[in-house]
Amino acid sequence: MLGKIIEIIDNQVFIKLDIDINNQTNLINLHVVFEDEENKIVGEIVNIGQDKMIVNIVGELKDNKFLPGFSTKPSFKSTIRIITLEELEKIFGSQTPGDGKTFFGFSNVYKNYRINVSVNDFFSNHFSILGNSGSGKSCTVASIIQKLFTSTKQPPIKSNIFLFDAYGEYTNAFSNLSKFNPNIQYKTYTTNTQNPETDIIKIPLWLLDVDDVALLLDVTDTNQLPIIEKALKLVKILSGDSEETIKRKNDIIARALEDILLSGANSTKIRDQVTAILTKFNTRELNLETQIVQPGYVRTLKQCLFIDKSGKFQEIELVTEFIRSFINKDLDSEKEVNFDDKKTYTLKDLEEAMDFALISEGILKSEKIYDNANVLSVRLHTLVNGSSSVYFDYDGYVDRIDYIKNLMLDKSTGKKCQIVNFNINYIDDRLAKVITKILSRMLFLVAVENNNRGSIPFHIIIEEAHRYVQNDKDVNILGYNIFERITKEGRKYGVFLGLITQRPSELSDTAISQCSNFIILRTLHPKDLNYIKNMVPNISSEIVQQLKSLQPGNCIAFGSAFKVPISMYVELPNPTPNSNNVNLELIWYH
Repeated sequence: MLGKIIEIIDNQVFIKLDIDINNQTNLINLHVVFEDEENKIVGEIVNIGQDKMIVNIVGELKDNKFLPGFSTKPSFKSTIRIITLEELEKIFGSQTPGDGKTFFGFSNVYKNYRINVSVNDFFSNHFSILGNSGSGKSCTVASIIQKLFTSTKQPPIKSNIFLFDAYGEYTNAFSNLSKFNPNIQYKTYTTNTQNPETDIIKIPLWLLDVDDVALLLDVTDTNQLPIIEKALKLVKILSGDSEETIKRKNDIIARALEDILLSGANSTKIRDQVTAILTKFNTRELNLETQIVQPGYVRTLKQCLFIDKSGKFQEIELVTEFIRSFINKDLDSEKEVNFDDKKTYTLKDLEEAMDFALISEGILKSEKIYDNANVLSVRLHTLVNGSSSVYFDYDGYVDRIDYIKNLMLDKSTGKKCQIVNFNINYIDDRLAKVITKILSRMLFLVAVENNNRGSIPFHIIIEEAHRYVQNDKDVNILGYNIFERITKEGRKYGVFLGLITQRPSELSDTAISQCSNFIILRTLHPKDLNYIKNMVPNISSEIVQQLKSLQPGNCIAFGSAFKVPISMYVELPNPTPNSNNVNLELIWYH
């Protein structure tokens, strides 16, 4: 018996010691049991002196199970003793990993005690791994995933882990997993277009909807969304070459020209606008060189746009009548082409459709509309002619489901890949964020549309998450942020988010508040510590204080997968990710 209870305040029990503390090993953070004839209350030693100690109540043992929290407190007559190994296993779990368990690390309190975690309890929830630079986040992530596939006889061969790798450092850690089991496959994509060491990330443009294009073009005004919507409706029509497509293209061009011809503007402006449209948008039947046949003479459409010395557009009625001949009132000009459901298109095609959508929205009639909408055309034009266009240059038609399947397919072996790494190290943060959002949203939509809900789970792990999962303007423009939607709705569809970051205070509040499991390494910044204390559920002041002095690789783990907060050491992965600091001594002096 360790001593006697002298005071109980809230969940803290103050004990007068009956043992010589100088003859004891370190008792801090060990668990004790307050036992009487009816109850077994479990506590953790948090403070100890020469003649007294303080214990925080963490749960109770009841019906041969450990229940976190407590419904009663120990009585003053309780016997106080150190917890037994059998009782400890009811809290930390068995040291022998069984089915549905995976090895995480070793307890820092109980020497060589192996912490095995329920796969369901940890991976069927969103999680966060937090810690300062140099605290061991990358190694912790790599170790957990390596152990998931190697610590049990039956690895999760049907898992689907998508890792957004901000620095391209994880390939070294995962590329050899197939040596443990030939059914475990790893695949990586790169954003390095200059010296690609593997396949370049490529996203089929036709799989993007209004929300995706709005992110890509950095929309800042909801009035820009209808223009994008119209452009996406027109793009398949304007990029086609069949007879039916040409008829539709003629119809769209003619309707825009008719609006200009009947606008009542001065003749010069009408001529210039008609000329501008037909210079950029034309077909073999409707262009500036199209011949208009009249009794006794033939002139081109361009010649009929002549304005005389008095400033009159003499042939406006003739031109208007000719243009109207191309309008087909039986056609819905914005309806997608039904006869070519597998139509692909390029950024250049989308730019053409965007320009036409701007014209049909009246951009030539209003300076206000022009100022608000033309920015979309400018941004799209920059993308079309920039190096980033390669990421949307996809070869051949594919639908959303097959695209995701192809992402996970090792073409050389024909086998499914359990881990897919997107190396986004070679692009700026804005485009990296957009690509991460687009691909994450695509995974979410595939899961939502799956009739057998949750049968194909997706895990999305984002390194340097504070750069991508932020409190940004998406909610104001689109009505939602995809990462916040995944954290709020993803579990029921089998989509789970893992956030890896050194700056939790810069994360989306909603996203981190929906995480159920946390692995926190050394954290020093006061703002981040305060944020963790306020945002992370069930974290005590004692744990927050511990975070400041943790050694690299050591962490505090808590959440739904852990019955009590656990201080543990995560073994270095083998091999490690390429996340080591620069060795200045080696570079400078050798």
